[in-house]
Amino acid sequence: MRPALLLTLLASLGGAVWPASLAQADPRTRGAGPDLRLQPVPSLSAGVRRALAGLPADVRAGVLVQDAETGRVLEALQPDDAFLPASTTKLVTAAAVLAERRGAQGAWTTELTVPAAQLGRASVTALTLRGSGDPTLQVSGGPYSLRALARQAYARGIRVVEQVRLADQALDPESWKTLPLGVPMSALRLSEWHGRPPATAQEARGRLGAALIAQLRAAGIQVRSAEIGVAAPQRPYTPPLRRDDRGRPLPPEPVPLRFRPEQGVASVRSASPARVLAETLRPSDNLRAEELLATLAAPPGGNGTLSSALARERAVLRRLGVDLSSVVLTDGSGLSRANRLSPRVLGQLLRAMYVLPWPARPPTRPQDALPARLYRARGNAFVEALPQAGTGETGPEHDGRGGTLATRLTATHLDVRAKTGTLPGASALAGYVTGRSGRTLVFVLLMNGPETAPILTLRDVQDQAVQAIAQVH
Repeated sequence: MRPALLLTLLASLGGAVWPASLAQADPRTRGAGPDLRLQPVPSLSAGVRRALAGLPADVRAGVLVQDAETGRVLEALQPDDAFLPASTTKLVTAAAVLAERRGAQGAWTTELTVPAAQLGRASVTALTLRGSGDPTLQVSGGPYSLRALARQAYARGIRVVEQVRLADQALDPESWKTLPLGVPMSALRLSEWHGRPPATAQEARGRLGAALIAQLRAAGIQVRSAEIGVAAPQRPYTPPLRRDDRGRPLPPEPVPLRFRPEQGVASVRSASPARVLAETLRPSDNLRAEELLATLAAPPGGNGTLSSALARERAVLRRLGVDLSSVVLTDGSGLSRANRLSPRVLGQLLRAMYVLPWPARPPTRPQDALPARLYRARGNAFVEALPQAGTGETGPEHDGRGGTLATRLTATHLDVRAKTGTLPGASALAGYVTGRSGRTLVFVLLMNGPETAPILTLRDVQDQAVQAIAQVH
């Protein structure tokens, strides 16, 4: 990519702008020039062919290898065929969340509001919790918590609350019941639920409301009712037309207090979404992935339904210039056997997230924002959320970096950062490896067969193929 163009794009990313079309920003984002489906498919290297020879006869494979810098496709096998991607579906979820949050510097927010007419009063009829629906809000741990909100409300002078209300109508609970995970998605969530998620939306309301009331009382605020209310609907207001004595229009009068939106009295901001992406992708956490997908359904970008969240994912792929004909997305985790992705689609996504990265931290110098430097300095938020191969058993000393790849490729000394995927009859590995040339390579290995296919054999073939790819390139 031309350095001047890249720096302009990176500057725009830092300014919270997702390019309208990455394919238009640089044609190589889509590969090497024109539509690669119209070009001859490069043959596989001898090493990759030898690795794939170890697959059972009833397992088909899709392969794509390309240069992360130039987009040139180096090797391919059935690159445009649709495969069951298993947990590599989470790559799409993570990319869409970063796009929605405008990169690693973005955040989710949660606030407490009161009726506009009661702003500044010590006693209010209602205190309403409103949020982004993200899975990182805590009860009492740290600055992004119910405790921090309660203390802010006390500092603003609130001493008595008649009722606590939840603005949790943003998600349509019925549309999320089709998720294979079977856990209800709610518009307001707590991080502590991860180990024991609510079984119903009603249980979620009860647990969240009780936790907020407890924190308000601990902060010194009296809550008179234990009943959890529903946020008051915003009533649209059209000011009456005013005219002077000569019939000329006059400016409208101020909106009466009873028609004004509720006013904030406390607000907290989450940490970087990069952290929760790592907590999702490295261990391949299915619940976290579905919770992240649910954030894409929240207004104004979504209408609360599962289909609207999936549509936003497809919109991200469309901006990358991806051909959506082989794309079927039905969940955020990859548990659904209805999902379909091709090696080409995943390759385009991985390359785009490398070329136009979301820096984990704002670079101090423009040259530090170049993709290769960010990759090697571990500054690319998307790449660093992936598992890293060969770290050994995960633990505090590794920051959980190895994830599902911790014990794979341990003796190779290769720099492999990739997402695994496993379902009965399906195994996948897609990510990045540093080749012998020192260049970063994007690779995608998708394998589908009968549900009795030996998954350990498929993983062994993938590991051999990754070694061959790094050796030949």
